[in-house]
Amino acid sequence: MADLHDISSDFPILARSVNGAPLTYLDNAATTQKPRSVIDAIRHYYEHYNANVHRAAHALADEATAAMENARAKIQDLIGAAESREIIFTRGTTEGINLVAASLTERFKPGDEILVTEMEHHSNIVPWQLLCQRSGARLVAGAVTPAGEIDLDDFHAKLGARTKLVAVSHVSNALGTVNPIETLIQAAHDQGAMTLIDGAQAVQHFDLDMRRLDCDFYAFSAHKMFGPTGIGALYGKANLLEELPPYQGGGEMIEHVAIEGTTYNQLPYKFEAGTPNIAGAVGFGAAIDYLRGLPRQALREREHELVRLALSRLKQIPGVRIIGEPGERASIISFLIDGGHAHDFGTLLDQQGVAVRTGHHCAMPLMERLGVPGTIRASFALYNSPADVDRLAAGVEKAIEFV
Repeated sequence: MADLHDISSDFPILARSVNGAPLTYLDNAATTQKPRSVIDAIRHYYEHYNANVHRAAHALADEATAAMENARAKIQDLIGAAESREIIFTRGTTEGINLVAASLTERFKPGDEILVTEMEHHSNIVPWQLLCQRSGARLVAGAVTPAGEIDLDDFHAKLGARTKLVAVSHVSNALGTVNPIETLIQAAHDQGAMTLIDGAQAVQHFDLDMRRLDCDFYAFSAHKMFGPTGIGALYGKANLLEELPPYQGGGEMIEHVAIEGTTYNQLPYKFEAGTPNIAGAVGFGAAIDYLRGLPRQALREREHELVRLALSRLKQIPGVRIIGEPGERASIISFLIDGGHAHDFGTLLDQQGVAVRTGHHCAMPLMERLGVPGTIRASFALYNSPADVDRLAAGVEKAIEFV
C-alpha cells in the first residue's frame, strides 16, 4: 500500500463506534464522509459572513458572493471547463440531469430518440422518460453484458440518425464499471447527437478535462466527493446553455421583469433561480481544496489496491458471488451471499459496525438484466484501509454463520 498519512484522522465521524465495533464505512457510493476542513468552512460561513449573494451593498453580502463565485471557479478548474459561466450550481446530479431534460424539451419531436443504457441510475432514466412523454420522443436503452459492461455492438447498432441525445454514466453506481465515455461521446457526435454524462461516481476518482472530453453536459454532486449534501454542479458548453431556456423562474435568473414579459440574466445565473445553497457552495469549494491538497495519484493507487484486495478476499469465502466483472472498475464491489436476502446480510454486517448498502441501488433495469433482485454493495474511498477490508471479510464470514 502507498505510504500515506492516516487520511481517516481528517474525518471526525470515522472515530466513532457502531454497535460496539469501530465504524467501517463502506457506503461511499451513496455518500462520502466529510473532512474537518469542510465542516469548519461551513460553520465559519454561518458564524462570520452569512448573507444572501449578489443582491446587497454591504460587506457580508460581498464576502458571501466572493466565496460562492470562488467555489464556482474551483469547480471550473477541477473539471477543466473553459469558463466559469459554464458551471451551474444545482442541488446535485439528479437536478442537473433534470435541468437539461426540462430545458431541452422543445428541441425534441415525435420520432426523435434518446439513447441511454440499461446500466443507468434512475436519475439518468426517469428525466428522459418525462421528456419523451412531453415531446413524443422515444427512449432507447443499450444492452449490458453479463460482465456488467456496456455492450458496445448493441450501443452502436442503436445509435443512429434518429438519436438526438446520448446520456450515459461515467461510472456505474451499482457495479463500479468504468465506461469508455470518450468513445461513446465521439460516436454520438459523429451522428450529430448531444451528450450528457452522469459523473456522480467519477469526479472523486479521475482527473477530468471537459475541453478534451468534449461532452455537452456533465453532472455531479459535492457529497460524493467529501463535500456537503444538497449541492452539485452541471457543466454545459456555453453556446448550448446560451441557447436553452431557463429551467426555473424567480429571482436572480432575470435581467428585467415586466407583466408583459421578462428578459433573462446572463450565464450562469439564468439557471440559478432563487437563493442558492451558499453554505453548500462554500463547503463544495472546501472539499475541492481538501482533495487538491492530497497526493491524489497515490491515493487512487491505494483505492485500486483495496478493491483488488477486497475482491480477492470475498472470492475466497464460500457462498459469496461477485456480481459484475468489468474490465475496468472504480471502487465499488457488488456481491451476493448464498442462503439469504441481501438486506438481511446488510443488517448482520451493520451489527458488526460494517456499513454497506443493499438493494437495487436505483438501478432496477440493470438488476433485471443481470437476473438479481439487488446486491450487497461495498464502496471504498480514500480514507479506507486494508483493516476495513479485513473487517468486511470477517463480517461476511460471521454473517454466513447465522444463516
